[in-house]
Amino acid sequence: MLVHRWLGGRFRGEAAGVGLRKLTRRSLQRLAFPLVLLGVALLGRAVTSALGLPTALLDIAVPLMLSLAAVRVVIYMLRKSFAPSPALKAWENLIAFTIWVVVALHLLNWLDPVTKALDGLGFQVGSVRITALASIKVVMFLVFLFTAALWLAKMVEQRLARSQTLSPTLKVGVSKFVKFILVTVAALMTVEAAGINLTAFAVFGGAVGVGLGFGLQRIASNFISGFILIFDRSIRPGDIITVGNTFGWVLELRARYLVVRNRDGVETLIPNETFISNEVINWSYSDRNIRVRCPVQISYGDDPEQAMQLLLDAAQDSARVLQDPLPVVRLMEFGDNGILLELRVWIADPENGIANVRSEVNLGIWRRFKEAGIRIPFPQRDVHLVGQKGD
Repeated sequence: MLVHRWLGGRFRGEAAGVGLRKLTRRSLQRLAFPLVLLGVALLGRAVTSALGLPTALLDIAVPLMLSLAAVRVVIYMLRKSFAPSPALKAWENLIAFTIWVVVALHLLNWLDPVTKALDGLGFQVGSVRITALASIKVVMFLVFLFTAALWLAKMVEQRLARSQTLSPTLKVGVSKFVKFILVTVAALMTVEAAGINLTAFAVFGGAVGVGLGFGLQRIASNFISGFILIFDRSIRPGDIITVGNTFGWVLELRARYLVVRNRDGVETLIPNETFISNEVINWSYSDRNIRVRCPVQISYGDDPEQAMQLLLDAAQDSARVLQDPLPVVRLMEFGDNGILLELRVWIADPENGIANVRSEVNLGIWRRFKEAGIRIPFPQRDVHLVGQKGD
C-alpha cells in the first residue's frame, strides 16, 4: 500500500503538470491500483517460488490483477478517445465482459478446449479458412488498434493545442495528418493480422479507383479539399467568412466539412469542396478590420456641413468604432428627396456583429439630428386629380 500511495502521489504530481501529464487524479489512481497489485503479486510469486513455498494463491492473483489492469487501461483509452455516449458504455461493458470470461476460462483450465472448439468452427474461402476463433481475434485486434490510434491522435492534438509557436491552421493540419497516418497503419495491421495478403489489393486497385471516382467522388473531394484549406491557410479557425447566405466565424476544420457559427448561435456544416470551387468572402484573411457604411439623407433646407459633423460625433460615441482609421463622412449625391450622406467607420471585431454597430450609430445620428432640428426626408408625391368639365 505504501508503494501504491507513492505511485499515486507521483501520478498526482504529474497530473498537475502541463502537456500530456495533465490527467484526472481519479483515472490515474484507478490505473495505478491494479498495476501496483500486479507488481506486488509477481514479486511475491517470485520470492515464494525461490523459497520453495506454494504459490497457488499468487498464481490465481496474477491473472486477476492483470485482467483488472487490462480492463481499466482499455476503458481509460476508450474514454480519452471517444465522447461519452450509450454506445461507448456498451463497448466498455462488452470488452470488460470478454476479458473476465477469458480469465475465468483460464482459471478453470477450460481455455484450451474452448479455443480448440472455436478453431474448429469455420468455413473455407478459396485458400483461406475463416474460423470463429480467428474472427474473434481479428475483432479484438481491430478494436485495440483503432482505440490506440485514436488515443494517440487525441494526445497529439492536445499537445499541439497547447503549443504557442504553431499557427491554428498548422495545428489542425498536423493533428489531422497524424490521425490519418495512425488510423491507416491500424487498418493495415488489422488486415495483415487477418491473414489477408496485402499484395492482393493491387489486383483490385483499378476497380477501387473506379469506385472512388464514381461512388465516393464527393467524399474524396471534400477530404482532399480539407487538406488544401489547411495547408494553403486560406481559411483558418476564428476567421469571419461569408459563403452564399451564411455569415459567421469558423469554429473548426474537420476532415469532410467546416463548422461555421453565426450570430444566432446556429452552427452550419459546409462541405470543404465549397470553399475550393465557390467564391468565399473572408473578412479577416489579412486584416480583421472591416468598414461599416451608414447612409442617411437630410432635407435640402438643412446645412450638410453641420449634419456631417453630427455624423462624426455619433461615430465617436460607439465603443467598437476604431479611431485609426478615423471615421469619415461623404456627401454622395443630391437625390430626389434630399441630400444623401454616408458615414464610414471601421471596426476590429466583426465576429461580434455588424448590424448592431450600424444600429447603435444610426440611433446616435437620429438623436443628434433631433436635437439640431435636422429633418430626415421621406418620399412625397403630389397627386393632381384632373376631372372632366361639368363634373
